[in-house]
Amino acid sequence: MTHLQAGLSPETLEKARLELNENPDTLHQDIQEVRDMVITRPDIGFLRTDDAFILRFLRARKFHHFEAFRLLAQYFEYRQQNLDMFKSFKATDPGIKQALKDGFPGGLANLDHYGRKILVLFAANWDQSRYTLVDILRAILLSLEAMIEDPELQVNGFVLIIDWSNFTFKQASKLTPSMLRLAIEGLQDSFPARFGGIHFVNQPWYIHALYTVIRPFLKEKTRKRIFLHGNNLNSLHQLIHPEILPSEFGGMLPPYDMGTWARTLLDHEYDDDSEYNVDSYSMPVKEVEKELSPKSMKR
Repeated sequence: MTHLQAGLSPETLEKARLELNENPDTLHQDIQEVRDMVITRPDIGFLRTDDAFILRFLRARKFHHFEAFRLLAQYFEYRQQNLDMFKSFKATDPGIKQALKDGFPGGLANLDHYGRKILVLFAANWDQSRYTLVDILRAILLSLEAMIEDPELQVNGFVLIIDWSNFTFKQASKLTPSMLRLAIEGLQDSFPARFGGIHFVNQPWYIHALYTVIRPFLKEKTRKRIFLHGNNLNSLHQLIHPEILPSEFGGMLPPYDMGTWARTLLDHEYDDDSEYNVDSYSMPVKEVEKELSPKSMKR
């Protein structure tokens, strides 16, 4: 075991070996092979190429070098094409902060039986008067950036539950194809996270209709991992045990506290609603903006 695997339990090390083709004897060589490909894309500003960073992309693509590099390239390309999304990319940004406080996303305390982190979204919580859908997407991406630092989650991945209870048709009308595609590109095509399942519960008919709109943009692997449960929580419980779910999902735990994850990220600033400069950058993309103009996504 190398120092890059130091955060993994013995069980997760074995899982990484069997499921992801991770080999401690060739780990540094695998990383270097991906790093060597960076020169093939001079149009992209690769702001990080350290070992630990590249490793998460290898794990996300089961150590297929070219696929890992393509994901790495798309990660930075997405940020260069959507520079405004990553201005003030921090938990204290007003839009991100409010989205986080409303549970976009939430994270359950217990992992599932595969060691995956369970993220939850209660769609009806979206307050359109205070923050946008882009702010919700930014809050989710920022949260994933924090969570993916955990090597256990790099290997085991995530599960997402979206509860559509009381989500109105008016709210749904804001889920435009362009906005949905932006989210798909950011989460499916450009982030090194392994999603083992995406579960819709209590979805109304118009969410079914929206799903048919976004389905062509989803990879076959992603489509197979989307489950539309409706109000049949028993089918959800067959995949995620009720012992670790809050009561909103028919689970045995108390109702979910929407501020749980927000307090983790914001700490003492959770209750501080003072204004501040939203034009500051927390990611070094300003230099990239001078040199690069948006290009179409490479698939």
